[in-house]
Amino acid sequence: MNIQELTQKVKELRDRLNTRETYTVLLILVVGFGSFGLGRLSKLQEGREPVRIEQLTASVVVSESPLLRGASESGKARVVPPEPLVAGGKIVASKGGTKYHFPWCSGAQRISEANKVWFNSVEDARKAGYTPASNCKGLK
Repeated sequence: MNIQELTQKVKELRDRLNTRETYTVLLILVVGFGSFGLGRLSKLQEGREPVRIEQLTASVVVSESPLLRGASESGKARVVPPEPLVAGGKIVASKGGTKYHFPWCSGAQRISEANKVWFNSVEDARKAGYTPASNCKGLK
């Protein structure tokens, strides 16, 4: 079999398959497989548990001196329950700055640990003379 004969057979096969019935069968198959796939996806979604955001339950603080926060009587590590971190809860500002932020805001993340000043509420930060950061959503 040479190339001309092979080309002729491919053209004949193409002409035989190039009918309306072929396209109808292909359309039915595509719709069927698509419906099956969507049905499987919806069933997977029903069984999933909704996403929950949880806070860590505890942190370990190691200390040599009992004067430091988190140190136990023996100077060993102890578990300290976390403080709640909710909107209106902890607020952070810079010692040399004039704006306060939520801890997850980009401005708060740029403040070095040594320069961070923590407040328990927005009111405490305002009383100290700080104003809300404009790029931190949720601050008033």
